[in-house]
Amino acid sequence: MKTTYSSRLSRRHFLSALGTLTAAPLVVPSSVLGADGAVAPSNRVVMGTFGVGNRARAILPHFMQFKEIQMRAMSDCRADRLAAAKQMVDNFYKNTDCQTHRDFRELLARSDIDAVFIATGNRWHGQGSILAAKAGKDIYCEKPVTLTLAEGRELVEVTKRLGIMYQAGHQRRSVDSYKFMAEVVRRGMIGKVKQVIMRVWAGPAIKHQPPSPVPEGFDYDMWLGQTPFRPFCWAHVNSWQYFWDTAEGVLTDMGCHYTDLMQFTLGTDDTGPVEYEGTAEWPVNAYSETPITAEVRARYASGITAVMQQRGAFAERFIRFVGEEGWIQVDDHTNVITAEPKSILTLRGVMAKGWDDTGDHIGDLLRAIRTRTPTVANPESAHRAISICQIMNLSLRLGRKLRWDPLAEKFINDDEANRMRARTRRPPWHIA
Repeated sequence: MKTTYSSRLSRRHFLSALGTLTAAPLVVPSSVLGADGAVAPSNRVVMGTFGVGNRARAILPHFMQFKEIQMRAMSDCRADRLAAAKQMVDNFYKNTDCQTHRDFRELLARSDIDAVFIATGNRWHGQGSILAAKAGKDIYCEKPVTLTLAEGRELVEVTKRLGIMYQAGHQRRSVDSYKFMAEVVRRGMIGKVKQVIMRVWAGPAIKHQPPSPVPEGFDYDMWLGQTPFRPFCWAHVNSWQYFWDTAEGVLTDMGCHYTDLMQFTLGTDDTGPVEYEGTAEWPVNAYSETPITAEVRARYASGITAVMQQRGAFAERFIRFVGEEGWIQVDDHTNVITAEPKSILTLRGVMAKGWDDTGDHIGDLLRAIRTRTPTVANPESAHRAISICQIMNLSLRLGRKLRWDPLAEKFINDDEANRMRARTRRPPWHIA
């Protein structure tokens, strides 16, 4: 049975149990009882992390700042990253208790782990989350949450069926600047919304590189996971975001943050646009496969148009809501808000947290674990946000307009596009 806040022994029962063990004097450290600022074991969430590359090591300190969380296990298919993550956790807790696992399934099989933080590459997000849910673990998973449309629906259904608390790494929902933007739009302060413009940066063209031997300590088969086999090559391993089998390029990898904010602001977390069409510049004589630049327009049934622009530099990314009476924009790089009329900005308090602060988002997961109520970035909302980007990419790849039924989650009169909603997983990886 999964251990949760609601099913753990209470502090009173814990002390009572101690009293029945022995009549001899027993000294219990104050930290066990929750004194001296410590959190009693009955109120701790014991976590493990799988996928401990650069992103995970940047976010782990945000988890460990919460006294209620105890990071106890790390898993990765690369020995060097696994060692670095263990050292980080052990240094924080000033012990050597953090255990390591090359295969994340060993971590999921542990009865002492309540929840997991998943920070693998995109190819593992959906399947890893589904396997974690089936193991009874609550989940915080980095974005994009799935690799395909079908995988997204699988994730929603399995977490719902098993009562798993799941937080997608769409942390901007918990950041003040974006919450202010959403409130301005919802209150009609820019009038009726006509358009949402989102911009991500241009993608690269990765050069071809010959295969090379798999390095010692690198479980390449595990790294590939469900994706088709291809010979080991550092150009693929280091730039996996720009290949269709392991990810879907900048438009999806970053774009899902903005489609998520759009859905969050418009109150459309259970639906999405109904038409998609765009153009792209594709890499020529390159190893990578995803667009260098692109622009896709999507239309909601309400008439609101969403425009995703992929161009320019990393620092030029933003999201803007355009209404009949004004507009509001958040610059993602600087966290600066601009608006018209400018009087809107006088309503904002002094708020400094930017997109890279995940503390409040992790705090929301803890609230959900305690109360067993949904997170702010729950599976349905996360699936709908990434679906928009996945359909944008399919429209670009097929080179035509796509019409989408958000209720049935099927393309209208397009068998080829419907077949692309799912992919065949490489054996032995499958969802039973």
